[in-house]
Amino acid sequence: MTIDLLGLSLWPHRKLCLSYGTNPIARRSDFNTLLPRKRRRNLLLPNRRRLSAPNLILSSSLETEPLTRDDASRQERKRDESSLLLDVSGMMCGACVSRVKSVLSADDRVDSVVVNMLTETVAIRLKPEIAEIDLSENVAENLALRLTECGFPTKRRVSGMGVAESVKNWKEMAEKKQELLTKSRNRVAFAWTLVALCCGSHASHILHSFGIHVGHGAFWEVLHNSYVKGGLALGTLLGPGRDLLFDGLRAFKKGSPNMNSLVGFGSVAAFIISAVSLLNPRLQWDASFFEEPVMLLGFVLLGRSLEERARIRASSDMNELLSLISTQSRLVIMSSESDQQADSVLCSDAICIEVPTDDIRVGDSVLVLPGETIPVDGRVVSGRSVVDESMLTGESLPVFKEKGLTVSAGTINWDGPLRIEASSTGSNSMISKIFRMVEDAQGHEAPIQRLADSIAGPFVYSVMTLSAATFAFWYYIGTHVFPDVLLNDIAGPEGDPLLLSLKLSVDVLVVSCPCALGLATPTAILVGTSLGARQGLLIRGGDVLERLASIDYVALDKTGTLTEGKPAVSAVASFVYEESEILQIAAAVEKTASHPIAKAIVKKAESLYLDVPVTRGQVTEPGFGTLAEVDGRLVAVGSLKWVHERFHQRTSTSDIMNLEHAVMQHSSKGISLANCSKTVVYVGREGEGIIGAIAISDSLRHDAESTVTRLQQKGIKTVVVSGDREEAVATIAKTVGIGSDCINASLTPQQKSEVISTLKSAGHHVAMVGDGINDAPCLALADVGIALQIEAQENAASDAASIVLLGNKLSQVVDALELSQATMSKVYQNLSWAIAYNVVAVPIAAGVLLPQYDFAMTPSLSGGLMALSSIFVVSNSLLLQLHGSHKSRKT
Repeated sequence: MTIDLLGLSLWPHRKLCLSYGTNPIARRSDFNTLLPRKRRRNLLLPNRRRLSAPNLILSSSLETEPLTRDDASRQERKRDESSLLLDVSGMMCGACVSRVKSVLSADDRVDSVVVNMLTETVAIRLKPEIAEIDLSENVAENLALRLTECGFPTKRRVSGMGVAESVKNWKEMAEKKQELLTKSRNRVAFAWTLVALCCGSHASHILHSFGIHVGHGAFWEVLHNSYVKGGLALGTLLGPGRDLLFDGLRAFKKGSPNMNSLVGFGSVAAFIISAVSLLNPRLQWDASFFEEPVMLLGFVLLGRSLEERARIRASSDMNELLSLISTQSRLVIMSSESDQQADSVLCSDAICIEVPTDDIRVGDSVLVLPGETIPVDGRVVSGRSVVDESMLTGESLPVFKEKGLTVSAGTINWDGPLRIEASSTGSNSMISKIFRMVEDAQGHEAPIQRLADSIAGPFVYSVMTLSAATFAFWYYIGTHVFPDVLLNDIAGPEGDPLLLSLKLSVDVLVVSCPCALGLATPTAILVGTSLGARQGLLIRGGDVLERLASIDYVALDKTGTLTEGKPAVSAVASFVYEESEILQIAAAVEKTASHPIAKAIVKKAESLYLDVPVTRGQVTEPGFGTLAEVDGRLVAVGSLKWVHERFHQRTSTSDIMNLEHAVMQHSSKGISLANCSKTVVYVGREGEGIIGAIAISDSLRHDAESTVTRLQQKGIKTVVVSGDREEAVATIAKTVGIGSDCINASLTPQQKSEVISTLKSAGHHVAMVGDGINDAPCLALADVGIALQIEAQENAASDAASIVLLGNKLSQVVDALELSQATMSKVYQNLSWAIAYNVVAVPIAAGVLLPQYDFAMTPSLSGGLMALSSIFVVSNSLLLQLHGSHKSRKT
């Protein structure tokens, strides 16, 4: 057994590792191909039970490099290579979104498409065979050209850019939107000036009724002239309304009519009716109908401008995130002879140079002055200050920083200068990753968006068909069945059936609003995910928000989730050895492990200045323990059953019970049992069996009990899934208010996954909250995986999770739940409004109330209602920001 394990560390592949992953078959295959054939059947434990290959982590004691992150990175790069991002402009409503999606999906090389109208982004995933032959660039250019030809100007988004380039591109896009908004305001001002001139005669009549006689003189006579009104109407169509009309016409010619097509046809139809009535007096139509296209375009352009302004406000949180990315850094160059770890922030011979943040490398020293944004992730090597981390963690109070503590890019240094050693830089910094992930999340549509897309796609054609049907009904049937409708003003002074039919058909074109359907979901998702980022909640998409809002079960890990995750050694006991010797060999085995308990043992040994022996081979089984060779003999550190089964020489049960009792009794002195979790780790050695025990204490999180209580008040059931012994888990569960029937202890990672699977198969929607590598399978399996991010470091848990709690506070689980419920509430409100508006407004515009109530809309009124419908949807989504401000006041 010893020889087989030692052989692993003598291979030339010194960085060989095997870790639990989502594809255990592939992992096992990779491992077996590296092992010599005769060793494959000998890699057995003494009790002849084979360790499951997916659970092993093999490494050299001198140099370790887990493959979990590397494998994840390779898979992420592979996904990136098969994915394309396109910047698409010209999308006006849900019909445009549907058209873009259908054009791209029709390509045989495309596997799936997600379109975000608000951010003007299209994410495309290519089929695997296309990605493998590396034609993504040609495919992207081809698809971009195809969309451009369909009336949606498109270009490929360049990936892999540095921080400065990313910031520059985003700022250029923001400035472009601001310029478009300014141009839109100018068009609105021009259009409403023409509305005032065209409707001036009506204003004079109103004033005259109040006894104010101002409607006399040459100027007013000119405004009363029908030809002048016709000229003003034509000026409106070819002036402020030109872009809208031409865009609608182009879209119709290309087979993808949009909102502009409906408005354009309605305006042109209204103008043509008025022009015919003016140029052919024998028809005896009312020429004052010229005001209708002018007012219609005025209302539509005003609504479009207000809508665009609301969209920019909806993305303001993204701009705030962007402002946290510093493009310049102060690089500190120190002489090689000087003490790099000196307490002074700057040595006398140091040189400080301002360089682009992209030029900073890992290990470089960076100077950050008070009031400046920290440009890179790193560790403080000198200086003391307080840092505002609110934009990353949601915590409003500043955090004290001194030598040895970590800082994150995007946080603000307040008090004193700091010298930082960079640990990750540029586009790899935490704030850059957050920005990219939030941007990606806003491109992930919620499943409910498919309902809106399925309606918005054929909506425009349906409205045009309904408009034609309205004209046909009233002209050929309605006016004969209900002759009294010709007495309404909409039919003109002579009660003309043709005029009435034309106006009602124009009303139907104009009043319908596919924009509201298209904006209903993405505006709420945009505000929700951006707001979550500000509160320290990294949410990976609208689909996550929708799943989280329906959660009825929350599974909680114990160590690092309900507890602080900062365990400390509280006692050591042994049959025959000194405590220091037990700590020495245990620290040697755990030195390269990443579990919090392993770190606690190593930290305790270091605090006592113990000499840690050198180990040779190391085998780690997540959830159980670690095995390595120390001074020529195998040593195991882990759970009782696991350590007990590693060796042929077994310790008697009574001796083990006495050992556990001794270590627990010693560790309980001066410690509150209710607010502390105690775990016993056993140490065994080849030829002796179990030789000692180490008690590990971990404090309960201060917000654990309140979080569980808040979840239960919302009707959500909570369960504990832990690999720790049952007594320790039961104590913590009882303290926080979780019943004994909801405790699952002494579980392997696979057994944890089985608990989640059982709950899901029973029809429950499950969220899993965890923080370590042993939680990764559960986080990936649950409907929503929630990971607590400790010390701003990524790990397997945060990689597998759907939501990352950057503030490392358990109470953020409830915050995320409330945000998801508030966001989905806005989505449902928006969709309900958009559908109800069209269901009610379109029949009224078609004249359904005309026979009985003598009520009919005018085109200008229809245009105003259509604009207000879109404004309502966007404004309602913006109300989500009140949810954020309420949370801020509460904290």
